[in-house]
Amino acid sequence: MSVTVITREKPTMRVFVTGASGWIGSAVTDELLTHGHEVVGLARSDTSAAALEAKGAGAHRGSLDDLDSLASATEAADAVIHLAFKHDFSDYAGAGRTEHAAVQRMLDTLKGSDRPFLLASGLAGGVPGRPLTEDDTVPHHGPDSMRGGSENLALSYAELGVRPVALRFAATVHGMGDPGFTAVLTRIAAEHGVAGYIGDGTNCWPAVHRSDAARMVRLALDKAPAGSRMHAAGEDALPTRDIAAAIGSYLGLPTASVAPEDAAAHFGWISGFFGMDAATTHARTQEVLGWTPTGPTLFEDIAAGAYALPE
Repeated sequence: MSVTVITREKPTMRVFVTGASGWIGSAVTDELLTHGHEVVGLARSDTSAAALEAKGAGAHRGSLDDLDSLASATEAADAVIHLAFKHDFSDYAGAGRTEHAAVQRMLDTLKGSDRPFLLASGLAGGVPGRPLTEDDTVPHHGPDSMRGGSENLALSYAELGVRPVALRFAATVHGMGDPGFTAVLTRIAAEHGVAGYIGDGTNCWPAVHRSDAARMVRLALDKAPAGSRMHAAGEDALPTRDIAAAIGSYLGLPTASVAPEDAAAHFGWISGFFGMDAATTHARTQEVLGWTPTGPTLFEDIAAGAYALPE
């Protein structure tokens, strides 16, 4: 007597994504949709809602300040991926408090459900003398700390019936059209006529291609254990002087050191970030998720014109 074995694919989920129309979030949304998940994105405007609906995602109108709206979307979802953040560097402390309140409300809604809650964090501020690993905690606690202490807040809910995962993104998530830190550094180099770095430029930034970051998020949704930290870094430690040299080479500009005491005047608000040493490792993330970055390197993207300035 023959026996027919039926293999069923892993069930897909209804995923609520904040920041779904942003630089990383739009790539994550595409990745989830491609793999059969239903996506509902937080939309602050008609334009964002239309963009989400055009690609086959749903739109939930609201914002990070609208806690009731966040709670209702969270309650209706099988999982939450929180990628939004108020990048208002004129009131960064206020942005952190908003982040803390939003994360807490969503987590309280998920409490006791064993549903996944993945949130964007960062790889800035590494451990002195060695790369930051997935085992390393961050010292940020409470609404008045960096990003509202949201990483530690979320991970604390692993004991309260939630599957929280910290998605630590590299300082530069690059690709064609990237509006982030590398684009800012490129504009500053063009304005000053020199591609600068701070001090001796040996402090390092990690980098990851946008497509690799999106794939890592999708794999983390399926595989990352509760309370884990996943590192979205395809390149773990690029010296900032080499980043400046790549920008200078593309723009046809010289590269030069900027004294630390002059960094704020030269680089503006980004000086604090560009001066950080954020070397990291993503070995554990690769092992746990079966994830291997395959996209272009940061220097390949710079050379290919990913940060071309408008005419």
